[in-house]
Amino acid sequence: MPPQAQQKIPILKQLDFIKEGQNVILTGSPGTGKTHTAIGIGMEACLTGYKVFFATVPSLINQLKESRSDRTLRSFELKFEKYDLVIIDELGYISFDKEGAELLFTHLSLRAGRKSTIITSNLPFTRWNEIFHDQVLTAALTDRLTHKSHVLNMNGPSFRMRETEEWLKNESTDE
Repeated sequence: MPPQAQQKIPILKQLDFIKEGQNVILTGSPGTGKTHTAIGIGMEACLTGYKVFFATVPSLINQLKESRSDRTLRSFELKFEKYDLVIIDELGYISFDKEGAELLFTHLSLRAGRKSTIITSNLPFTRWNEIFHDQVLTAALTDRLTHKSHVLNMNGPSFRMRETEEWLKNESTDE
């Protein structure tokens, strides 16, 4: 894990960012601990009594679309706004359609500056347009999410790849 991230994580675990309504954005290559870190902070928040919601981006967009078609979107919005911390995992792994982009934008915008959101992404901000397919929407969302946010660069070698290499090395010595 990069030194900047190692220094920032103990500060984030104090959860002051939640009291301040600030966001945390973890960006970096796959296998560098973004999801693990987000879940760890989320568990710490739960243990402290905060209400936490976790979803992958595809799962959240599916929930939003289903709520819209069931005509329960407003009810979902009200519930979504009440969470102290929302963790959105895997932004950038799968692109989505215009409706999904607009729903995600709307729901994340509802929280901006008031409630905390943690986002994990394998893409830097400069490439978020590839996911949202709309430069204006991407610029607005990036602006809202990054305002007074803690942005951690999690680029580095993959933990999973390192474990796989160790496992393969042990497998070959066992034979």
